[in-house]
Amino acid sequence: MHEHPTGGMAAVNSSVAYPARVCSAWLGGRDSYPADQEAAQLAAAANPQIVPAVRANRAFLGRAVRELAGKAGIRQFLDIGTGIPTADHTHEVAQRVDPGARVVHVDNDPIVLAHARALLISTPEGATDYLQDDLREVDRILTAAQETLVLSQPVGLMLVAVLQYVPDADDPYGITRRLLDALAPGSHLVLSHPAADIGAEEVAASMRVYSERAAAHAGATPRTHADVTRFFDGTELLDPGVVQLPEWRPEGDSGPGALPMWCGVGRKPL
Repeated sequence: MHEHPTGGMAAVNSSVAYPARVCSAWLGGRDSYPADQEAAQLAAAANPQIVPAVRANRAFLGRAVRELAGKAGIRQFLDIGTGIPTADHTHEVAQRVDPGARVVHVDNDPIVLAHARALLISTPEGATDYLQDDLREVDRILTAAQETLVLSQPVGLMLVAVLQYVPDADDPYGITRRLLDALAPGSHLVLSHPAADIGAEEVAASMRVYSERAAAHAGATPRTHADVTRFFDGTELLDPGVVQLPEWRPEGDSGPGALPMWCGVGRKPL
């Protein structure tokens, strides 16, 4: 476990909403505070598709990790913006396919570290680590991740429902490119992102309600299909490309129809 870079675990701020805790509330978890629960309830009231989208997003993560750990032969994962560990998280899915898989989770919410100590349990053959850090701190994340991962071998880079918390002013495309540039050819980018062009009015309203109650660094920005596709520049998009969550390689019942999130998987060329 890697704690706050200042040398100790940062204090949990329960007075404002944090993404990991709001998502936990949407998923029915109990790991949240009244500020998170209020933000979750008000955002869902503004856009009732949020809760189905969050659940579909978790299902997409599972399908993508199984694809990478299975057919693509990826044996190590860097999951940034991991959220509070729950069932079928990246390490569980990957190590179910290959018990030797190695996974590093990263999140900037100190409450996630407290849960990670108890819940991020590796298989005997594999390894699971947790870093408390912010997506913007690319160099620090990559340096710490190398204690568990070998970056000269392919990595599954998981940026699942996290880039909306990086405003354009902080260059989310540059952050994604720097992360990919540090990874070996054959690495894969797994990404999902709230849509600005599906149910635009409802999405904008829910984002506004959430951002008004969020921590200063955690306001959210939805993006269009073209904006999300741009994150995959320099990769080879796997079929079916950038699509709505239920449309990415569905297993059995594809679930709900239009949901306000885009997702995709891209492979760094050999």
